[in-house]
Amino acid sequence: MNEGGRVESNPNTVKNAIPRELFALRRKRFIEAIGDAIAILPSAPIAVRSADVEFIYRQDNDFYYLTGFAEPESIALFAPGESDNFILFVRPRDKERETWTGRRAGLEGAIADYGADRAYRIDEFQHVAARYLEKAARIYYPLGINERIDARVLEMLKSAAAMRPRLGSGPNALIDPREILHEARLFKSAEELETMRHAIAISAEAHKAAMRSARGGMMEWEVEALVDYNFRKRGAAGPSYPSIIASGPNAAILHYIHNDREMRTGELLLIDAGCEYAFYASDITRTFPVGARFSPLQRDLYEIVLEAQSKAIETIRPGVKFDAPHEAALRVLVDGMCRLGLLKGDAEELIKNGSYRRYFMHRTSHWLGMDVHDVGLYRVAGESRTLEPGMVLTVEPGIYISQDDDQAPEEFRGLGIRIEDDVLVTSDGHDVMTAAVPKSVAQIEALTTAGGD
Repeated sequence: MNEGGRVESNPNTVKNAIPRELFALRRKRFIEAIGDAIAILPSAPIAVRSADVEFIYRQDNDFYYLTGFAEPESIALFAPGESDNFILFVRPRDKERETWTGRRAGLEGAIADYGADRAYRIDEFQHVAARYLEKAARIYYPLGINERIDARVLEMLKSAAAMRPRLGSGPNALIDPREILHEARLFKSAEELETMRHAIAISAEAHKAAMRSARGGMMEWEVEALVDYNFRKRGAAGPSYPSIIASGPNAAILHYIHNDREMRTGELLLIDAGCEYAFYASDITRTFPVGARFSPLQRDLYEIVLEAQSKAIETIRPGVKFDAPHEAALRVLVDGMCRLGLLKGDAEELIKNGSYRRYFMHRTSHWLGMDVHDVGLYRVAGESRTLEPGMVLTVEPGIYISQDDDQAPEEFRGLGIRIEDDVLVTSDGHDVMTAAVPKSVAQIEALTTAGGD
């Protein structure tokens, strides 16, 4: 990168992954939902990595969900009741700056390529938007995404509120639009599911390559590099979250991302990694022995986690509560840990008093979509949410025994196992979208010992 320049190329921009018509449909539904209010959505701010070096830019998900526009320094305004109800404020074309940072859509592109009814320069935002604020009683705006735009919007609201007694109109309420947007994002369209399947297919190849290649004497970062290579080779933007490549005792650390240990033949390697493709995430975890078969002890523990995951997935169908997979997995895990001597006592009591959390300390599922921990309520009116078609959730039970846990039998210390799949709720049940990633003992050992496929 040249001094004074900035990298703005966005590898998340994959043309035609989500058709323009779907963005238009989303905007139509959003505009209907906000009624006679107006909505203002800011782009994500540019993030500085260090000194004058910036991270590769990634757009805010809610902003992108409605606009498809991936450039920084942009604002979207939605004005129901107006003939021009989708307005974009963007950076204008600038030949000199584009020489440094890449081509911009500009005002013409905002209209021609992204469907805006009108487009203005970003520095015109306050002047133009003020005319819309004067007529709207309610403003939808998500505070906290972009502090610079927050300040400008709040200044405009203050001015408009001061004029309200004289004009007889103007804003008297500021509302967060994310409740509307996040409920919409929870239900995936056919186009979104196709994009997610593509991300998952890429991630599946990366996991299989890791199983074939991981060997004693390699460093964890070598496997991370292999995973990342397979993501980028197949067109993904890269990881949708920092990849976890956790060998030996590191597998018992839930969010281990240092990836700097030398691996040993026969020990377990937990890989939690998924790519992002066209703004949609995948999230997969597999645990396997490095260049070897499972030892009897490893296999016993692994098959408990695998059975727990299987029972959890079996519960998924419309009408079932979100908590059901967790409850199913938890019972299998606790029964299995009692059988192996990790836990002692009555399973029901251990679940009730939470003693199992020593070895299984997280929930079994989360939503998946544009974010790896995607938006959407887990509880509605205080109750676990009911699953409906179009929702995608992970199922990821695990057992983690710290290497310095003096309460665990010595032979179990330093073992960590997690198995995670991405599951779609269908009209009559479920679809394991990550089924192509090996997880049975036989499937895994075929790759770790023979380099098979």
